[in-house]
Amino acid sequence: MEGKEEDVRLGANKFTERQPIGTSAQGDKDYKEPPPAPLFEPGELSSWSFYRAGIAEFIATFLFLYVTVLTVMGYAKTPNKCNTVGTQGIAWAFGGMIFALVYCTAGISGGHINPAVTFGLFLARKLSLTRAVFYIVMQCLGAICGAGVVKGFEGNSVYELQGGGANVVAHGYTKGDGLGAEIIGTFVLCYTVFSATDAKRNARDSHVPILAPLPIGFAVFLVHLATIPITGTGINPARSLGAAIIFNKDFAWDDHWIFWVGPFIGAALAAVYHQIVIRAIPFKARD
Repeated sequence: MEGKEEDVRLGANKFTERQPIGTSAQGDKDYKEPPPAPLFEPGELSSWSFYRAGIAEFIATFLFLYVTVLTVMGYAKTPNKCNTVGTQGIAWAFGGMIFALVYCTAGISGGHINPAVTFGLFLARKLSLTRAVFYIVMQCLGAICGAGVVKGFEGNSVYELQGGGANVVAHGYTKGDGLGAEIIGTFVLCYTVFSATDAKRNARDSHVPILAPLPIGFAVFLVHLATIPITGTGINPARSLGAAIIFNKDFAWDDHWIFWVGPFIGAALAAVYHQIVIRAIPFKARD
């Protein structure tokens, strides 16, 4: 809040922040439907809060890739898997980092850390196209840098030998299986984001904005448990792109389209479901 007050004092935060994650509840249990974000808002380009939010997305995605891919590499290179964190530990690394990073960046950028989440919120008119494109670019750059640091720690030979944490469809599964897993997994994530940050719930229950990072991180954890054996679990195009670019082997690119198409379809379905079902529920303040 101090950062926002400073922006207002300096006249830099001229444009309203529209990210739903981490917004404070409306007082007196009233509810006013927030207006949809404009498709284009070029005036944001003159606001410091716009660039500050992009920097937050870059740093958050950088840290996300650093911790998670390093965890994957540690698991992959250990001969005795019983001495590693295991699949459950990898899932906890992804879910735990999302929980922590959403908590840290919610008040700055909304804590998207995922192009699919940004895309879904854009379709739901929660943010402008200007901000959505900027976020996605910064997320991808952060992911590339995060994966690059992991490669620097591991060394070229070890990094390449262990697959670089790149997402691929596992043997025994078809491309259709991988696409379906990514669609459903991303739907679960984005559905949780919409539900945990719904403006009606924020107005009715003051604890919802505070607890929002917890169900979002837990959703990431559960999806990873289910789909690590199928695709290694993407549900985040920036995560998949960063690992693929730094690893840069042909087989990492063969199925790469799945980790963009699947998450974007899943996010779009969640946005449609949110608009048709969640927002259609009448608001009723609790006593």
